[in-house]
Amino acid sequence: MDFLQNHIESIVFCAAEPVKVEEIRACLSEMFEADIPEEDVQNALDALLQKYTSETYPFQIYKTGGGYQFLTKPAYQSSLSIFLKQKSKKRLSTSALETVAIIAYKQPITKHQVEQIRGVNCDYAIQKLLEKELIEIKGKSDGIGRPVLYGTSNKFMEYFGINDLRDLPTPKDFTKEENTIGDEIETDKDFTPVQKSADSNTENKS
Repeated sequence: MDFLQNHIESIVFCAAEPVKVEEIRACLSEMFEADIPEEDVQNALDALLQKYTSETYPFQIYKTGGGYQFLTKPAYQSSLSIFLKQKSKKRLSTSALETVAIIAYKQPITKHQVEQIRGVNCDYAIQKLLEKELIEIKGKSDGIGRPVLYGTSNKFMEYFGINDLRDLPTPKDFTKEENTIGDEIETDKDFTPVQKSADSNTENKS
């Protein structure tokens, strides 16, 4: 049972989203070329659930979304939230910040409209914002060619620490010196194909 449990533990550990009992069973059955009883899989999962309740571990296997997933225990969420927020901010370039600001205030908005405001091509910035899930596609415009419309996501509000788009600063909240978006534009031509294919963690170097 420990041998089976170790395999199940590794599967759940590597899964990016909750993994279901049927998925684990199918994987193990193919690997061992034998039918693995669902009861054995469930017993192993129950043992793992019990194992990680110990205070020795800062993470635990939770039953969520119809499956099982490793998640950090609530006691450690504050430190992880700060760490991830700091790390994420380091990866967000000036170009991306300018682009997401325009989208936030003008949404829903097309890429062409964003480029008209910024004065430069925004393909790369929008691509990175979509990857970080700070913006999302809101539909299509009724204009010629029906271009895609972009808007901010729930993750955008979490990232910037607001509960509603109405919490965004209004023009009167900015001083003359601070309200300079677009005055000194960082062009996207600095991003070469090599940088685009690099790991996203290096974006803060752009």
